[in-house]
Amino acid sequence: MKCPYCGFVEDKVIDSRPTDEASAIRRRRECTRCAKRFTTYEKVESLPLMVIKKDKTREPFNREKVLNGLLRACEKRPVSIDDLELLVDGIELQIQNSLQREVSSKDIGEMIMEKLKGMDEVAYVRFASVYRQFKDINTFVDELHKLLKDK
Repeated sequence: MKCPYCGFVEDKVIDSRPTDEASAIRRRRECTRCAKRFTTYEKVESLPLMVIKKDKTREPFNREKVLNGLLRACEKRPVSIDDLELLVDGIELQIQNSLQREVSSKDIGEMIMEKLKGMDEVAYVRFASVYRQFKDINTFVDELHKLLKDK
């Protein structure tokens, strides 16, 4: 590691500990030349997840985009932001564990709806109406019948 003060490349690690989220290791280092201390972070390198959209274009997976869609669906519903964060974490982990570097937006939408159905049925129907692009009231009613049948 190169010292940010003098540029020397040799240092010693004074302290190591995981970050609060345990997603990285925080290291306090001391330069062996100038004796100044600095902090570095070490984390696992991960390849970006790519989403294949309906129009076949690709874009990086954006958890904020997923969370914002869920927040809109759960507006004025008794669902906490922590529950939504956990839902997004679970979906992201599920995609990463599949070892696929590309996933379709359709698959992501289905994963979200499956988890949302057990969390809040009204939010599920709201999300489904946007995600599945309900064209008329009959499509909406059909989805409600499916939900009631599954119960």
